[in-house]
Amino acid sequence: MSHTIQTGATNTHSKLQILIHDTVLIGIMAVLAACGLIYEYLLSNYAGRVLGTVETAIYAMIGIMIVSMGIGAFTARIFKNPFSAFAWLECLIALIGVTSTLVIAFIISFTSSLPHYISEVFNVPQGMFIESDFFATLEEIAETSPYVMGFLLGALIGMEIPLIARVRQHIYGEYLENNAGTIYGADYIGAGIGAAIWVMVLLSLHTMQAAAWTAAMNVVAGLIFLFRYRERIHFPSLLLFLHGCLIVILLILFEYGTGWITNMSNMLYRDQVVYSRQSHYQHIAITERAIPGKPDVITDLYLNGRLQFSSADEQVYHSMLVYPAMAASRRHDKVLIIGGGDGLALRDVLKWSPQSVTLIDLDPQLVGLFSRQHYQEKLQLPEKIQQRLTQLNQEAFSDPRVNTIFGDAFIEVKKLVKAQNYYDTIIVDLPDPSHPDLNKLYSDHFYQHLRLLLQGDGALVIQSTSPYHAKEAFQSIGKTVKFSEFKHVEQYRQNVPSFGEWGWTIATKQGKSPRERLMALRQMPIPDPWITKELMMASFAFPLGFYNELDAVKVNYLGSNTLYGYHHKAWQQDL
Repeated sequence: MSHTIQTGATNTHSKLQILIHDTVLIGIMAVLAACGLIYEYLLSNYAGRVLGTVETAIYAMIGIMIVSMGIGAFTARIFKNPFSAFAWLECLIALIGVTSTLVIAFIISFTSSLPHYISEVFNVPQGMFIESDFFATLEEIAETSPYVMGFLLGALIGMEIPLIARVRQHIYGEYLENNAGTIYGADYIGAGIGAAIWVMVLLSLHTMQAAAWTAAMNVVAGLIFLFRYRERIHFPSLLLFLHGCLIVILLILFEYGTGWITNMSNMLYRDQVVYSRQSHYQHIAITERAIPGKPDVITDLYLNGRLQFSSADEQVYHSMLVYPAMAASRRHDKVLIIGGGDGLALRDVLKWSPQSVTLIDLDPQLVGLFSRQHYQEKLQLPEKIQQRLTQLNQEAFSDPRVNTIFGDAFIEVKKLVKAQNYYDTIIVDLPDPSHPDLNKLYSDHFYQHLRLLLQGDGALVIQSTSPYHAKEAFQSIGKTVKFSEFKHVEQYRQNVPSFGEWGWTIATKQGKSPRERLMALRQMPIPDPWITKELMMASFAFPLGFYNELDAVKVNYLGSNTLYGYHHKAWQQDL
């Protein structure tokens, strides 16, 4: 009788111990899956920023890390003791995960700056190095460093599941039929949690801080495993010491890493970086360059490493964007601007004395940089720079006639259509379709909604990338607008020194074409610091044969990614 009770108690105790083991292991696996996914996002995000190809970096990094995880899973079988291998593995993953972006920043900034340093040391003109095959090859090799780090980290992460599965099997002492399902279940759930943490919290942090927090979670999981199974792990005291060193490294990088990586990343810009910050949607950088003998500095805005405007010539771009559409519209009471978070197009629109202007932009932090009324407490923007930015747009966002809507323009435009709002002029000042998410804002579906918002005697204008560098993309925008049932669709171009030849698409839904309306002007309705009627009309002229192959260019239907493909192909070839 007592033997039976004792046996039952022993079985209960054994089951409790197994349950504790399972809870610990599954919890550790979920945490590590979250960390692994965040490391993947971190590397993709940072690689896109420093290489200037966000979409390519993200897709390439995901593919490389998935392949390397498969290789890592195969490699895990060479370790005889899964407990020791797993404990050492977590320490190594945390170290590489937190330092990878710092290493990438050093390699890329060093290779980019090397010609300049050599020219200073040896007093050799830097221009001699620009066309050098050696330095070009060196930079190309450096640009692979994010993918090398991604491959290495992916291979290590890929070892986790096979090792933790063997650990669990060792604990049970027998083959587990549902072992893989349990481990993969924890992995998938953990990855989902990691994605949520990335979107809601880490995406708004600086890359180095996000990496430090992620590595900290990695270290905690590793320490729990180390303390729980220290009797089965080789050299546990050494591992404990290394984890302590890793914690010190994390604290140092959390405190100083942001400054280090910012300084190295800033070396990639041609001018001095005076502001650099990751918003929830994009990385924002502002640079300045002093001109000898002139009181004003040149201010440039970069989003995800791509130049958006330069104060040296932004007036050229914005005059060509705003003036033709406003002049072609019969009335200017209500104007809709899509994009244009810098307020520069808004500045020019306000010169036409509209009754109201609605501006839709995705990023409140970007708008906040150019406005004294939005989110200033979160931006940490020096007052001197703030004044310079608001001077550029003449404090347009402070005008009481302006209504700013923050959100996805694709969704917000549908809301405006449902509310039966109508506008005399619609100005689309969005970034180039360099990402599939932007492609939908250049689709037939989107333009059809804009047509519903436009008054019959109004005009629509769209920034349309470069007709020189991305000819097919430029023509596809015009063809898509025409397909969206606008009666008259025309395109024009102008040289913007910071970008080269740039293009726009203008359309009307009734009456005369935009060019006919502009030609009928006896005088310029509103004074402009740059544009003239002759210049405006000349911009509609294109070289002989420019549209000869238009029939082969496709319409950008919603979901087709046609325009994204044209744009990506053109600019990759140009680079």
